Amino acid sequence: MTYLLALDQGTSSSRSIVFDRAGRIVAMAQREFRQIYPQPGWVEHDPRELWATQLATAREALAEAKLSARAIAAIGITNQRETTLVWERASGAPIHHAIVWQDRRAEPTCAALRAAGHEPLVRRKTGLIIDAYFSGTKLKWILDHVEGSRERARRGELAFGTVDSWLLWQLTKGRVHATDVSNAARTMLLDVHTNQWDDELLALLDIPRELLPDVKPSACEFGVADAEWLGAPLVVGGIAGDQQSALFGQACFTPGLAKNTYGTGCFMLMHTGTSFFSSSNGLVTTSAAQREGHAPEFALEGSVFIGGAVVQWLRDGLRAIKGSAEVEALAQSVPDAGGVVFVPAFTGLGAPYWQADATGAIVGLTRGTTVGHIARAALESIAFQSAALLQAMSRDAVAAGGHAVAELRVDGGASVNDLLMQFQADLLGIPVVRPRCVETTALGAAWLAGLAAGVHAGTEELAAQWQVERRFTPTMSRDEAAARMDRWARAVRQTLAR
Repeated sequence: MTYLLALDQGTSSSRSIVFDRAGRIVAMAQREFRQIYPQPGWVEHDPRELWATQLATAREALAEAKLSARAIAAIGITNQRETTLVWERASGAPIHHAIVWQDRRAEPTCAALRAAGHEPLVRRKTGLIIDAYFSGTKLKWILDHVEGSRERARRGELAFGTVDSWLLWQLTKGRVHATDVSNAARTMLLDVHTNQWDDELLALLDIPRELLPDVKPSACEFGVADAEWLGAPLVVGGIAGDQQSALFGQACFTPGLAKNTYGTGCFMLMHTGTSFFSSSNGLVTTSAAQREGHAPEFALEGSVFIGGAVVQWLRDGLRAIKGSAEVEALAQSVPDAGGVVFVPAFTGLGAPYWQADATGAIVGLTRGTTVGHIARAALESIAFQSAALLQAMSRDAVAAGGHAVAELRVDGGASVNDLLMQFQADLLGIPVVRPRCVETTALGAAWLAGLAAGVHAGTEELAAQWQVERRFTPTMSRDEAAARMDRWARAVRQTLAR
């Protein structure tokens, strides 16, 4: 029993990956599911589709690997964070669609909380700022808008969870209602210093404690998946939110190591060890994945709301390409972006700007602009936003007595795009390092489960498994990179001025 099964429930698809003890991929399966847009700024998923696609891919991955469930030592779960679900404990039926992390409907609540002066309290206890991105205000919206739900919650009839809790509930047939600290830390309801739900924060949002899952370390025995699902009872031994899982899967176990995941959004985290400190540059502090018996560990995080999703927009909105894989060739059809700068603020701007009402803009258009220029500017926008994050992160690290980030480890779907990765290194002025296994989000969950199951002895063994596939070194002059970043900053100012 040396194989590990990672369930990777993402924003646009569910995937399952079987890893061997050495961290190599044995088999993988993936299924997309519907994106539901009830009105502008709202994004939802059907919880039943999340479970159905995740279970189907787990079965497919085991079949492709030609393994029975008895060969699996443990299951690890990693998930889109902040996405909020409420369901009936008795029936397991959701009372509303899942409200996705990208959804902005709770912004009026957030604005009222900020105006009332509650941000310092939230920041001190959670490390977060008050923003509709996080789960707490989404949960409040559901309780405010689904008739009778708050009263039912107080009677203990309902359960709240992020996607990890929903999958764990389904896997264990309702026997376990739990989450891990890395997901709980994204709710705006957890005191990250104690890893306990906080009464003052719950009162602020009028959220009954009876709704909430138990909070556990990221690597521990959460429960046992029922034999009906995969053919044998399997221990769920690891859970972590996707970005903390990727930090773990990139072997960023010590302070100063940083990674950036290029997915639907982009998420940059830098490990800060056991040190909790607040950012002065628009970032948030979050709990890193934690092992049982270890002190709480933290990370600085910056979130870009629209990363790879800008390529989806080129495909589905602008219809400039038929498939996402075509974007690199289209972008390389021109030598540069021709002065075009694309600010893809489709759902506001995240860190380090935090402008919830920002909208997207393409500036610098001329009669000579082609769709190739726009495609190149779209790709470059991912790198510009990530560069702004890393600059903020390095300033925070230096101010706290640490060092600027020396290299950036990268993963996620868009990290396979060589043009994007080279441009990223050029803007940053430091190496961008792509590992041999770019499925680090799933790998992190597998490693956490492996630690809990005794497949892995410790993080030293895991760090030795991490291997470099390609290192992108900067080729652009620092003056040119600074000028590019100045143009980006000017475009952001133009966007925010509207």
